[in-house]
Amino acid sequence: MASGQTVTVFGAYGHTGRFMVAELLDRGLVPVLSGRDAGKLRELAASAPAGLDVRPASAEDPASLDRALAGAAAVVNAAGPFATTAGPVIEAALRAGIPYVDVAAEIEANVDTFERYGDRARAQGAVILPAMAFFGGLGDLLATTAMGDWTEADEARVVYGLSGWHPTPGTRAAGKVSSERRDGRRVRHTGGKLEYHHDEQPLLEWEFPAPLGRRTVVDEFTMADVVTLPSHLGIPEVRTAMALEAARDLASPDTPAPTAVDERGRSAQTFLVDVVVRSGTGERRAVAHGRDIYAVTAPLVVEAVERILTGRTKAVGVVSAGALFDAPDLLRALSAHLKVDVSERDVPAAT
Repeated sequence: MASGQTVTVFGAYGHTGRFMVAELLDRGLVPVLSGRDAGKLRELAASAPAGLDVRPASAEDPASLDRALAGAAAVVNAAGPFATTAGPVIEAALRAGIPYVDVAAEIEANVDTFERYGDRARAQGAVILPAMAFFGGLGDLLATTAMGDWTEADEARVVYGLSGWHPTPGTRAAGKVSSERRDGRRVRHTGGKLEYHHDEQPLLEWEFPAPLGRRTVVDEFTMADVVTLPSHLGIPEVRTAMALEAARDLASPDTPAPTAVDERGRSAQTFLVDVVVRSGTGERRAVAHGRDIYAVTAPLVVEAVERILTGRTKAVGVVSAGALFDAPDLLRALSAHLKVDVSERDVPAAT
């Protein structure tokens, strides 16, 4: 057990960071509260159990990051935009010799992490786990589970059936950075690589499992899964799609931030993530049902941190969730937060 060990949470006072602090405490781990705004950190500490350490730090100040990570067993980066924060916090983690986990949904930031730190992390025997969140991490775990004994497949689709999407300010800021980096282009993963283009997003009808059923989705609504899945699975075509209602919520500047409706701070949002992997005429499917995409990121992250700290990993370097962990076992461990179903069938050939 990793109980009693300290974990620095950079961005602890953010919407997702607060969920992670609570989850760490529930698991018997000790969060160190870090981030740029000292006042918000003190406010968070005042609302938490007494004695939590507050260590202000900035991505622009390496010495402050070193102080924030001193003595910690691991660091979790919950502060976007990750195009700005991931590199400096990873550098600090490598200097400290501790594992790094983040919740980056920014495609380009995740690509940067794999490309810039893969060799160094492997040489150092370090674990760097990007995108261990609802977007990127969960889809990768589901796809890895669905693959089972397949070593390669023709296509993977990750289709998000969100009841709606009230984005946090952090989500909007990260999206703005990503859009600027792409010069307004869209991105897809096809032929084993990322491609950037200007064509319009297509709509399609997707048959979700119950209770959603047939829904209109925005195809090529590309998320971090196009980085995490191909990093270790032999799948040349990886597509993601989003329920039309949720895509419209995100696009509207008038959509408010999430509102808590229970004692845990979760919103009323529900989700169904439908992952379909196809190889020839074979089709394997893994489906996850749950509530609140921001809240469910916390148990995903903390379960990952616990497994890293207790040696239940399969690799070192920059690795995605499906490559680092026993994916089916990790998903089973989250049964209090996710309902997961896995199935397999043959698909008739087109005539």
